[in-house]
Amino acid sequence: MVEFIQIVVNGIFTGGVYAIIGIGLSLIFGVMRIVNFAHGVFLVVGMFTTLFFFERLHVDPFLVIPLVVLVGGLLGVIVERSLLEPIARAPEHASILMTVGIGLVLSNVLLFTFGDAPQIINTRYSTSTWHLGPITFSTALTISFFLTVVVISGLALLLGRTDLGRAIRAAAQNADAAELQGINTRRVRSLVFGMGFALAALAGALLLPQLFAHPSIGPTYTLKAFIVTVLGGMGNVAGAIGGGLLLGITESLGAAYVSSSYRDVFGLAAFLLVLLLRPAGLFGRSRT
Repeated sequence: MVEFIQIVVNGIFTGGVYAIIGIGLSLIFGVMRIVNFAHGVFLVVGMFTTLFFFERLHVDPFLVIPLVVLVGGLLGVIVERSLLEPIARAPEHASILMTVGIGLVLSNVLLFTFGDAPQIINTRYSTSTWHLGPITFSTALTISFFLTVVVISGLALLLGRTDLGRAIRAAAQNADAAELQGINTRRVRSLVFGMGFALAALAGALLLPQLFAHPSIGPTYTLKAFIVTVLGGMGNVAGAIGGGLLLGITESLGAAYVSSSYRDVFGLAAFLLVLLLRPAGLFGRSRT
């Protein structure tokens, strides 16, 4: 039982960061109706931004997070205004191809800038742990999970209690009706894409102390983001939290009881099973 609880706790801590990734993708899809195939690359941008400040300026990875979020948000707004806004009225496949192209360009810029060798951050807490009874907790994962809870709580307040949040929800429900109510949906789209980019970059900063950074790992996390959003329901921000936690627990249990070599397979299996049984997602509602 102790071993099982340990595995579930590890899955929850990892799933919290997955939830951050999925929330960003769900926001973008919910408001803009864009399937963002560059989302995982945004996470890698956050990793390398953190790595740059750690290696060049010796700033702790967690302390540089506000700057990472700011950089990600600004890049997201610039990308949306310059590349996605001009094709907003184009057929859906145009935005898909554009996000694929954005991902390829960003990956190659990172490859050219930082090289193709995997890079890691070594801090005093990267491998340290603490204990609560018989359960062992990773210090880095604990900090990441705590920050994840703070960010998700703040985002919930933003979406539920502020004028901007109400504008985002209105644009997601019916953009034309939102325009008639005086909401600038063009600005909302830019802000939402910036928030999505910022959340993905934040996830990269949170994961970096435990993982390695490489320009080519973006598609892996794009796939995880899609799994989370499908599990939670496309465009369902609250569902993305449940989807992220479920993915983290599923991967953790599969790696512990079957094989760590097939860790990602268990998430894919859950993804396919949910698509077959509940196409709208575990927490989503069918449009039919």
